[in-house]
Amino acid sequence: MLRTALRNVFAHTARLLMTVLAVMLGVAFVSGTLVFGDSVGQALRGASAENLRDVAVSVQAEPRPVSDEAADEGRTTALTGKLVDEIRSVPGVRAVHPGVKGTATLAAEDGRPLNADNSWQNLATNYTPDSPHGERDSRFPLVSGRGPSAAGEMALDRRTAEEAGYHIGDTVRFATDGPALTKKLVGTVETDDPRVTAGGTLALFDTATAQRLFLAPDRFDEVTVASAPGTDEERLTHRVRALLPDDGITVTSGTRLADEQAEQIVKSTAWLTRLLLVFAGIALFVGVFLIANTFTMLIAQRSRETALLRAVGAARRQVVRAVLAEAGILGLIASAAGFALGLGIAAVLRPLLDVGGAGLPDGPLVISPSTVAWSLAVGVGVTVLAAWLPSRKAAKIAPVEALGSVDQAPPRRGMVLRNSVGGLLAVPGVLIMLYVSTLDDGAETNLMIAMCGAVLTMTGLIVLAPLLSRPLITLAGALTTRLFGVSGKLARENALRNPRRTAATASALMIGLTLITGMTVAGNSVRTALEREAVSGLTADYQVSNAGYDGIEPALGRKVAEVPGVADATPVATAPLTARGADTTVTGADPRQLGHVTALHFSAGSLDALGPGKIALSDELARRTGLSTGDTFRGTLGFDDDRRELTVVGVYRQTHAVEDAVATTADVLPHAEGGKFDSLLVKAAPGTDPSTLERDIRTALGNSPLLRVQNKEQLTKAESGEIDTMLNMMYGLLGMAVVIAVLGVVNTLAMSVFERTREVGLLRAIGLDDKGVRRMVRLESVVISLFGAVLGIGTGTFLAWACGSLAGASLSTYETVLPWGRLGLFLLLGLAIGVLAAIWPARRAARLNVLRAVNSQ
Repeated sequence: MLRTALRNVFAHTARLLMTVLAVMLGVAFVSGTLVFGDSVGQALRGASAENLRDVAVSVQAEPRPVSDEAADEGRTTALTGKLVDEIRSVPGVRAVHPGVKGTATLAAEDGRPLNADNSWQNLATNYTPDSPHGERDSRFPLVSGRGPSAAGEMALDRRTAEEAGYHIGDTVRFATDGPALTKKLVGTVETDDPRVTAGGTLALFDTATAQRLFLAPDRFDEVTVASAPGTDEERLTHRVRALLPDDGITVTSGTRLADEQAEQIVKSTAWLTRLLLVFAGIALFVGVFLIANTFTMLIAQRSRETALLRAVGAARRQVVRAVLAEAGILGLIASAAGFALGLGIAAVLRPLLDVGGAGLPDGPLVISPSTVAWSLAVGVGVTVLAAWLPSRKAAKIAPVEALGSVDQAPPRRGMVLRNSVGGLLAVPGVLIMLYVSTLDDGAETNLMIAMCGAVLTMTGLIVLAPLLSRPLITLAGALTTRLFGVSGKLARENALRNPRRTAATASALMIGLTLITGMTVAGNSVRTALEREAVSGLTADYQVSNAGYDGIEPALGRKVAEVPGVADATPVATAPLTARGADTTVTGADPRQLGHVTALHFSAGSLDALGPGKIALSDELARRTGLSTGDTFRGTLGFDDDRRELTVVGVYRQTHAVEDAVATTADVLPHAEGGKFDSLLVKAAPGTDPSTLERDIRTALGNSPLLRVQNKEQLTKAESGEIDTMLNMMYGLLGMAVVIAVLGVVNTLAMSVFERTREVGLLRAIGLDDKGVRRMVRLESVVISLFGAVLGIGTGTFLAWACGSLAGASLSTYETVLPWGRLGLFLLLGLAIGVLAAIWPARRAARLNVLRAVNSQ
């Protein structure tokens, strides 16, 4: 039986080609993902280790509250210059690098901000020579120029300088917390810091300047210690720890710090590997339909051969084993090819993600034994599993029955059982999704319920696909018959001849389009809701905010108000608020000015009633707390447990323009972070040129790259822009499943043409020409593909609509918005798949020799 399995594999290579491709693509996705994950993890660990190569001991200082020191000294730590000198004198210490941590957002030479939306990645620190009289800092190898040594100098990492267009001697503009500053570029350096290589920037200053910008004089955030040759790292760590106070300072050995960073890196990159594996699983699941279809058709075509084997003594178990052995051999060959292809995918993924700004470090591909084992096991396992049911069907055919008929319609009892099982799955799934549509809370429990309902619905529809195929294909067939005559009618009858086969072929396409449609409908609805919410209740023309979330100094608000063309500039502050156990945020502003830049609709009270100790609530917060106009409650403002009596003087419709509560600036600003405003809402005077006004506002703000001036269109784009990026990434990942579905259509049609060789010959003999044969096969492919596309688009739309209510808690403006253009594009995609998939099978059918075809068995 093993020899029989081997003979069958090599005897039907052409018919098995599409199955091999499907398994190969699925395994390539799995192996490529695993190799990519291992390679990136090792590259990041290597970059982290290289960054800490000369670090024997790391001393980290915790920031102290500002109240512990004079207010004008700002942030401070317990790590002083005196302690650094004591560390330098410890036996075994070769070099000491005291560091100051901060962030500095740069403006490119053309004025555009660099990485302003991720300002936490824009690192800034001090350049400290290895020795007191040295000139080079080994942590940052110089590429050109020299390190900064005076207050008016700075250095940049090489990549940032090139991206910004700066050269040695240029004046660099940057901002740390507000107004723009300038310094002369005196050098460029290399760095292996993963935050910088992932798209951030690095700015270096002399120590005194860095302390003045980010900390306090004679204070440091960290100290890295390099050891002399032959020094025991752990012993040196103990010596350094003994010198330092126990409070506010942590001492860690370089090896332990590297291990901790490596563990952190593995955790931070694991999500990407898991995401890619999910889509690899989807691709393999779609491939199951192709594999099962292939073996079902092969077994039907080889039924005489199977009958002869049974007649000469082969037991049912042997027949099953022969088919499974054939599947296993096929899976092993396809898995080996898929693993090789996966290495290419892993090599290409890194530069593709880097184009999107991932900034992954270079490194060799890491091929672990477990990756090889998993790739082969998955490929062989999926292939054998998909062939199991067809093998059992082959073993159950009686020899006499098989010898008497090559192809039989499925028994009615089997279809009844299948339809019953499909109904038992689909009906509860649909009912669960209808229940989910009534929920308005995206809690984890509700998400799990929605996931179970979606799986049941999709599974039920896959099982019911043969039943659903008849009315839909009959309807489509009526159109093809009217338009294309006999060829259209034959195409419809061929598609209806074996509903199971048609359903299995269409189901593969249905799964891919269900997921694509569901994400498109949900993404379009979320984007529309975000666009509405971004400017809801906002009548201001511009919003000024800090990209680093560090707030806006009150003085800047006065400067903007004085800009010609500005009719109103309303500073807005926010602070935490606790009202009757509900934790939320309160907006603070001048009530008269706030009315000019926002449109708040009050159901009770008004903005004019605001004053000291008086507050207005959104209708949502009022509902949660049970408060109404006239009520007094003890609320907490800020993080310092400042409990006070607050009186509700109004209730307004919830809007994005302000938070869940509104109070006066005097009540809120003292509790805002850093005593700063969150934003400025600017109203332009009538007739003002928008481009000129925006430029003048930026000038008044000192052209700081940290401060953003956004109009309504830019605010909308900022809120919703990431949705399209996410959808495009998902389309790319699901593209593999759609490709496999296309292979399934090609494979089914090709094997169907082989199965109907005599029938095609008879049609040719009675007058159907080559063009008619090609049209018949092509229309059959189109009908099957359109059935899968309609089922997938309909299912995806229903699931997206049902799950949409879960977004209601976080997006009050959410409603299902169908992207008709894209849905039409998906339907055209199904049509195109049908046309393209039929090219080879149609040509093969049209080229059949009539006499040989008529005489075939």
